[in-house]
Amino acid sequence: MCLAVPLKLIEVNGKEAVGDAMGVRRRVRVDFIEEPKVGDYVIVHAGFAIERLPEQQALEDLASWEELEDALR
Repeated sequence: MCLAVPLKLIEVNGKEAVGDAMGVRRRVRVDFIEEPKVGDYVIVHAGFAIERLPEQQALEDLASWEELEDALR
């Protein structure tokens, strides 16, 4: 089972990008995403963006992660 946090692409340079999730930035490959662009939300597995998410779904997922994080404090 894989639990993934949506990343919002904040930089795209060819097949490499930087994504942000809840203030954490990570370099990812975007080989599998057709025409990636800044502002896209993606799911990342093993360093590769494997799926683009609709913004509403990504925001709901991030809100759920934040609720979980708050509950664990």
